Amino acid sequence: MKELKDIEKSIIKKFRKEIYRRFIRAINDYDMIKENDVIGICISGGKDSFLLAKCMQELKRHNKIPFELKFIVMDPGYNRKNIKKIKENAKKLNIDINIFKSNIFSVVDLHGNNSPCYLCARMRRGALYDYAQKQGCNKIALGHHFNDVIETILLNQLYNGQFSGMLPILDSEHFKGMQLIRPLFYVKEKDILSWVKYSELEFIDCACSVTKKNTGKRSEIKDLINQLLKDNENADINIFNSMFNVNVNTTRYKKN
Repeated sequence: MKELKDIEKSIIKKFRKEIYRRFIRAINDYDMIKENDVIGICISGGKDSFLLAKCMQELKRHNKIPFELKFIVMDPGYNRKNIKKIKENAKKLNIDINIFKSNIFSVVDLHGNNSPCYLCARMRRGALYDYAQKQGCNKIALGHHFNDVIETILLNQLYNGQFSGMLPILDSEHFKGMQLIRPLFYVKEKDILSWVKYSELEFIDCACSVTKKNTGKRSEIKDLINQLLKDNENADINIFNSMFNVNVNTTRYKKN
C-alpha cells in the first residue's frame, strides 16, 4: 500500500480529471451539499464507498461551505474476516468509522427468493437512514457510480419491464427531512479500479452469503454493456443520457 499522503494526493492530482472533477461536478450539478449539512457517508467496505469517503474528506478540507461528515458502517452479517478488513482499511485511510449491526443477511436469506439483492438494498437503505438520522445526519451519501446507474437502467428494462433509473439525489419517503445523495454519479468504475490499483489497496466485494448462492443478473448486464461498447464507444453515455431525455409522448400510452 502507498503512503496515505500519496493516496490522498492522487485523488486531486493524478485522478483529478477522471474522479475528482466528476465528483465535484455531480455535487454542483445537483446541489447536493448545503451549508451546515451533516452527511452520513455509508461505507460498505468496498472500493466505491471508501473512495467516496476520501473524496468527501478532500471536499471538506478545501470547501468554503461548512458541513459535517460522519462515516457509517453497517454490519449486515459480515464474517469476522470482512469486518477486520473494513477496520484495517479505515485505519489505513484515516477514516473514523462508526459500526452498527443488523440482521439483514439472515432476513434476506430467508425471504429474498429470486430477488435477494433488491430486498437487501431496500433493507440496507432503511437501516442506514434510521441510524444516520439518530446520529444527527440530514443526508446519507452512497457510493453508487456511473456504471451502477446505467446497469440499473438496463436491469429494470430487461427484467422488470419498466423504465426507471438511479437518481443523483432523492428525498426519503419514510424518514422526514432526510435525503440520499450519490456524489460519484459521474465517475466510471474503470477509473475507480485504476485508483485502487495505484493505491495498492484491497477491499471486500459484496461479501453477501446470499448472493454467493444466487447468480445475479448484474454481471450479465455488465457483459452486455461491454459488448455494446465494442460496436459503439458512446453506448454507455447514451444509456446514461436516456434517463434525462425521456420523450413522454412516445413512452406512455393511455387507453380511452
